[in-house]
Amino acid sequence: MKLVLVLALGALVAAALATTYFDEDFTKDGWESRWVVSDWKKSDGTAGAWDLDAGSYATDRVAERGLHTTQDARFYAISSKLPKAFSNKDKNLVLQFSVKHQQNIDCGGGYIKLLPEGTDQATFNGDAAYNIMFGPDICGPGHRIVHFILNKRGENRLIKRNVNAESDEYTHTYTAVLNKDNTYAIYVDGEKKQDGPIEDDWSILPAKKINDPSQSKPSNWVDDAQIDDPTDSKPADWDATPAEIADPSAKKPDDWDADLDGEWEAPKTPNPDYRGPWRAKRISNPAYKGPWVHPQIDNPEYKPDPTLYSFDSHGLVGIEIWQVKAGTIFDNFLVTDDLDLALARAQALNKVRDQEKALKKVDDDKKAAEAAEASKNAENAEKEDL
Repeated sequence: MKLVLVLALGALVAAALATTYFDEDFTKDGWESRWVVSDWKKSDGTAGAWDLDAGSYATDRVAERGLHTTQDARFYAISSKLPKAFSNKDKNLVLQFSVKHQQNIDCGGGYIKLLPEGTDQATFNGDAAYNIMFGPDICGPGHRIVHFILNKRGENRLIKRNVNAESDEYTHTYTAVLNKDNTYAIYVDGEKKQDGPIEDDWSILPAKKINDPSQSKPSNWVDDAQIDDPTDSKPADWDATPAEIADPSAKKPDDWDADLDGEWEAPKTPNPDYRGPWRAKRISNPAYKGPWVHPQIDNPEYKPDPTLYSFDSHGLVGIEIWQVKAGTIFDNFLVTDDLDLALARAQALNKVRDQEKALKKVDDDKKAAEAAEASKNAENAEKEDL
């Protein structure tokens, strides 16, 4: 009993210490007062319009509504301020949201950005500095990845190992985690897809080891694994067989006139007995030393950085994307230090996805029945005409 009480108290303390910095599911009215649509691209008419929508398959059109892209082949830029800017130094950071590509997206972004305090929402665009860019990006069957980009040391650093993005028409949850021990994790639909040290999977720091500049491959290094057999020699009759011969199946045309056309010669054809240029047999090189490996030394430029996970200021959540085919719904935004809370919500959204699939099946079955009935009626009408 004492152990149960200790665990329960520990859970309560952890929950009390957890912080949620941003939480938006659009169940409250007045989203236009919380989100600012950028003026970017409005002057040339390529800025896309946003609205709220729950999609074609929803059981609760208020609870499941989210930001919805409405126009094809458009740029979209929108942002919302966090109630209070914060730094995640000495804290874990969890960034989560859901994406529903109900249009069966063929090419377009589905990622969000965590932006520093002071970002101008009215001019927010693709050149605006950000701390983190995270989420799915799809363009054709060969590009379906989850972006995870960190802005470090003045550059946007792409993750070196990619996670596959979901591209169907249902709700999927994406979760990025930066831990204060300098590790990270990526979850999709509440399932961990990838994790590891930040230092290993982003090129932020100089390499720990470099090639020793004082060393080079010896001039006598033998790196040919095989050589020509010095005991092998070309047979004396090897070149006696020509590469081409007169085609034995060719016949002189009946109307061939030697006086006018000259002496007839059969066309050439590849000689089936021709053995090609002679080459000596290859054997293992007894002097082979293997590939030369450049000796390495500690890189004097390398210095560990225990703060790769942290940023000085997180102030806004933004979406800045291009979409060929509109219709994506962004929802369930969460910025917190509580991974358990995020994963619990992801599990709840998995049930929403199951409901969407069930509703679509009902719709598909209905359409199939209607199509079968229409075909049957057309067939009967044709029979009556006959």
